[in-house]
Amino acid sequence: MNRIIQGVATIGMMLAAQGQGPARPEVPESLKAPAGEHVILAAHATGAQIYVCQLGADQKFAWVFKAPEAELTDSTGKKIVHHSAGPTWKHVDGSEVTGKVIAKHDAPKPDAIPWLLLAAASHAGDGIFSRVTSIQRIHTEGGLPPNANTCDAPSNGKESRSAYSADYYFYAPEH
Repeated sequence: MNRIIQGVATIGMMLAAQGQGPARPEVPESLKAPAGEHVILAAHATGAQIYVCQLGADQKFAWVFKAPEAELTDSTGKKIVHHSAGPTWKHVDGSEVTGKVIAKHDAPKPDAIPWLLLAAASHAGDGIFSRVTSIQRIHTEGGLPPNANTCDAPSNGKESRSAYSADYYFYAPEH
């Protein structure tokens, strides 16, 4: 009998933990997810921001952002999400969400890409990302483009990968 009670208590704690989800992080007001949404997944990304040297409309060469390429891990270090162009996040359960930037904020660290708030623009597959409505990219490190003076005519079309890391928070409406 005692084992049954322990089993029921364990299941209850697991269900409570699933409903709770990670806490909302402290972010500038402009990057806060809408009221009524809660964090359903938090993950740490490591990877690269990919830039291409191109001639701009102003006839000057510049590094232009092409795409991110990163792996996101859970709190145990297990890879759970692949992040790629779009920007798109694909979860190991097969679900995907593509985001659209709605707010940017300079990173507190001077050599880091900005913090972002994105809104879900599209979804694919069934799974955790099928419900995502907002995404935050915070706690960024690195990822800035190379120095502008390294992009010139001989470098036209050349890609450069800037290592970065960040924390991503995925939000969905409360049930």
